[in-house]
Amino acid sequence: MTNVERWRDGRAAVISRRRRRRRRRRRRRSQIVLACAEGGTNTVVAQELGVDRDTVATWRSRFARDRLDGLADEPRPGCPRTITDDRVERVVVTTPENKPANATHWSTRSPAAQTGTTQSAMSRIWRAFGLEPRKVDNFKISKNPLFVDKVRDVIGLYLDPPAKAVVLCVAEKT
Repeated sequence: MTNVERWRDGRAAVISRRRRRRRRRRRRRSQIVLACAEGGTNTVVAQELGVDRDTVATWRSRFARDRLDGLADEPRPGCPRTITDDRVERVVVTTPENKPANATHWSTRSPAAQTGTTQSAMSRIWRAFGLEPRKVDNFKISKNPLFVDKVRDVIGLYLDPPAKAVVLCVAEKT
């Protein structure tokens, strides 16, 4: 099993767990709102459903304010993404196509300096795309100029697959 396959399997498991959690959360929120609609107080609904009274108050007020949209998860706080798609593309394209001077393979430091990213960002990008420059024998990437766009499409399907869709992958070996 290649590292890319391991990454895909692990990523699929994470996505599956997240979907199940998301469904459970929505179900619980819907139960809270329906119990409140039947006239229960926050305390009574919390006791019936086994949740905290503040949880009931939160979802009751959000539903009253935003209706069904209020039951969805709000964006989490945190820093916005700082690495652009262009920079990721530059890393993915330049790493396998260029060889480092006076070295047998890339480290994370030298291409990070060339592409203007940090060493840890370089490592995360390599892991996300399954790139392993230290394994020279296995380090082959398509010369197709649309490779990065195709990788984005495939990863997009893994991260947010369409409902009731079947995704087929056909590899052409020459």
